[in-house]
Amino acid sequence: MSDEHKPYIGPEVKLPETTIKAFFLGAILSMVLAAANAYLGLFAGMTVSASIPAAVLSMAVLRLFKNHNILENNIVQTAASAGESLAAGVIFTFPALVLMGYWSEFNYWETVLIALCGGVLGVLFTVPLRTALIVEQKLQFPEGVATSEVLKTGEKGGKAVKFLLYGSLIGAVAKLAESGLKLWSGTGSAASLVGNKVYAFFAMNLSPALIAVGYIVGLRIAFLIFAGGCISWYIAIPWYIAANDMTTDGTTAVNLGYKIWTEQIRFLGVGAMVVGGLWALIKLRGSITMAVNSGIKAIRSKADPSQVLRTEKDTPMSWVMIAIGIMVVPVFLIYLREIHDVVITGLMAILMVIAGFLFSAVAGYMAGLVGSSNNPISGVTIATILTASLILLLILGSDSEKGPAAAILIGAVVCCAAAIAGDNMQDLKAGHILGATPRNQQIMQMVGVVSAALVMPLVLQLLLTGYGFGPATEANPDSLQAPQATLMQSVAEGVFSGALPWPMIYAGMVIGVLVILLDQYQESRGSDFRIPVLAVAVGIYLPFELDSAIMLGGVIAWAVSKYQKNNKNQVQDFDVQKSKSENAGLLFASGLITGEALIGIGLAIPVAVWGSADVMAIANDPFGSIPGVIVVGIVCWWLYRLAAKSFLDQTDE
Repeated sequence: MSDEHKPYIGPEVKLPETTIKAFFLGAILSMVLAAANAYLGLFAGMTVSASIPAAVLSMAVLRLFKNHNILENNIVQTAASAGESLAAGVIFTFPALVLMGYWSEFNYWETVLIALCGGVLGVLFTVPLRTALIVEQKLQFPEGVATSEVLKTGEKGGKAVKFLLYGSLIGAVAKLAESGLKLWSGTGSAASLVGNKVYAFFAMNLSPALIAVGYIVGLRIAFLIFAGGCISWYIAIPWYIAANDMTTDGTTAVNLGYKIWTEQIRFLGVGAMVVGGLWALIKLRGSITMAVNSGIKAIRSKADPSQVLRTEKDTPMSWVMIAIGIMVVPVFLIYLREIHDVVITGLMAILMVIAGFLFSAVAGYMAGLVGSSNNPISGVTIATILTASLILLLILGSDSEKGPAAAILIGAVVCCAAAIAGDNMQDLKAGHILGATPRNQQIMQMVGVVSAALVMPLVLQLLLTGYGFGPATEANPDSLQAPQATLMQSVAEGVFSGALPWPMIYAGMVIGVLVILLDQYQESRGSDFRIPVLAVAVGIYLPFELDSAIMLGGVIAWAVSKYQKNNKNQVQDFDVQKSKSENAGLLFASGLITGEALIGIGLAIPVAVWGSADVMAIANDPFGSIPGVIVVGIVCWWLYRLAAKSFLDQTDE
């Protein structure tokens, strides 16, 4: 084994990994991060990787015990980050069943079982993928590498948890003041319609969490998301207004824009996502074949398990195949309970397994290239739901009441599996670098999935009761927009009703092809600025106020990077100081997200109990959005200064 791939802890060293305290801490953190990311995803339409915050929290708690080690820390963050991933899979699909009226509430055990089966399948699918993508192809997996570096730093006595706590406090206070006390409006927007030819619009959500999302994904992805928003709001909507000779008809220009975007323009994003998902499958056909062959080879292998290095011991493939078969049974029974047709239910289960593995491979590979935060979960889920809807339409007919729900249920399992697969591959990469035992990580990934699945229906029901899902209305101004779930609902129902705006979807496909061609051109010229089509597609279907806030966060990340380069000569070890600065900014941003999300969930409790969104209000947005603009400005400045100061601070933490 070359030094380049030598693990931090050698295979001959055996340290306690799956300890009792690691088990319970991993399970608890998984629940907390799952709840926080559920709120973020329903609010912002995006989730972010929780591996690094989980690693920092793990280090902080385990230091309270006399005996702990880096592999134990890694095991905890492995379980904890699984909760964040499962939340993404759940909130992108399950709320669609409520939005379409198929469910009136989240049945506890049904929600748990669907999420649990999807998540466990995602873990099982990553067993052969680990060898194919991490060991043989040696993909980068940026969050996995970053997590391993954070854990190494923590082993030397780092105190970076303070940045996470600062961010959490600020995010919590800002959310309490805006949503709870109603001291300012959470969104600023303006639009004008000149005649019926020129439409001008701008909006921004004044959420520190969204700024943090943009900071974490960086300027390139933030810019591409914003560019997608510009395609919708500065090209497509003005064109639609002019082509249809539209006027406001007594409503506001802002409402006109949102009406057109909701009914027509956001389906450009659906088309782009379908193309993006298919393109990912085409590009990954070799890697998927390799993963399948690795699994078959592992089943047929007669090697003595005692001769396999500790750092390469996976869960036996025979166990994996049996477990996959077992997981299909409860999924089949749930589908049968909803559909009441054995043949159709069997077809749904087969579709679910095939799509689950294919898209888990796609998600794992994309996580290796561009990171978990850019995992194409929305794209693969929309592709799954659209394909399932078309197949079910042929079988059930257009008058089927259960067809759209059946498609969503298939997509829910696939979405959970793909979300878990992408994040777990990052954790397995971190373990590969550190010298962890893969089998132990895979066990703790299961622990994280189970823990998160047990709390997800409670969190979803609380948020549904406290805020509601879907576009905000005068009667429900604080509704969580649930962008992905709303889109999944529209696709599934649109296929069966015939109301799906296919011209917009086809146009979106053309946009997707053009973005792919541009990205291929960038690749051919060796440019570092790549253009993943799914980032643009996400921007097209997100509300513009979210796109613009994410863009602002990306600009701050760019400003920090520029500051580092301009002050390179003032530090002794640029790479070390750059890493310290990036970790400080990342943890502060993660804290903003966590604090805001947890307060958002907490605020839902009194709203649900008293049945009023204003139960804690001491004002009614007396100054509009002006205080929110000031607060966001202060948060942006603080985030920039903290990362910049950490770069120049050369003391050991």
